[in-house]
Amino acid sequence: MNKTAFIFAGQGAQAVGMGMDLYEHYNCAKDIFDMSAEIKELCFNGPKEELDVTKNTQPAVFLTGLACAAVLSEKGIVPNAVAGFSLGEITAACYAGFMSNEQAFEFVKHRAQAMQECALKTKGTMFAILKLPNEKVQAICKSLIEAYPVNYNSPGQIVVACAQSTSDSLQQAVTEHGGKAIKLAVSGAFHSPFMDEASKKVEKYLENISLDEAIIPMYSNVTAQLYNESELNPKELLVKQINHPVLWQKTIENMIKDGIDTFIEAGPGKTLTGLIKKINPEVRTHNVSDISTLNKTIEELNNA
Repeated sequence: MNKTAFIFAGQGAQAVGMGMDLYEHYNCAKDIFDMSAEIKELCFNGPKEELDVTKNTQPAVFLTGLACAAVLSEKGIVPNAVAGFSLGEITAACYAGFMSNEQAFEFVKHRAQAMQECALKTKGTMFAILKLPNEKVQAICKSLIEAYPVNYNSPGQIVVACAQSTSDSLQQAVTEHGGKAIKLAVSGAFHSPFMDEASKKVEKYLENISLDEAIIPMYSNVTAQLYNESELNPKELLVKQINHPVLWQKTIENMIKDGIDTFIEAGPGKTLTGLIKKINPEVRTHNVSDISTLNKTIEELNNA
């Protein structure tokens, strides 16, 4: 019997129009988007430059991912586990039952605001580093000022966060060692010490929030392990993922080791399923972002 996981992407997956046809055809999706008229309007109609602002992007991607998962559940597809990349971990936490939809949405808005404010102060950027082993990228970062490996995405792909003043040195060092550095279209140096202040703000915010027991097993960005196997409590894991690396490759490897053989990316984009194919091409991957991909996924699952 197949074991399925829902996975939720982070803020780089947004596109104008996301979630609109699900909103129009499914009440469960409508209820989710109706939590915010402002963000719903940005999701469906843009403008793109406003959607790209961190404080808007994160709530928009959160609502879309959660709506896609809700429709999947309505269709009888319930996962054995969940995980999310960066912001997607909050969507996963909501779906797993740690927080209500409303509580999670308010948390996402606060998290996004804190990270945007931090990014404006710290002036950092991020690069995807390709064709180099992890150890080499780590050594390059150690040789530079304010450069940190932050997203361990897949074999041969790590994202590095660095100060803007370090960008040229990083690209030069990567090229000299035979790698390739691709600058990412992001507004800050996320998942690094550049986000320490945002992490502290989120920690303070969560002090007044009560989390429920999860009803679905969930994996952590920080540890790559199940939440209930960590020495840290759920709040600590949600705080640390803001300024610590995302161990995505290890997370997926652990999920597969635990029996997951089918991954459904719920929300805009196909970034995570693309990474999973590089991590382990033997497992099945699907993505659901609209009615067309929903129907395709259901058909493929029924035929598996």
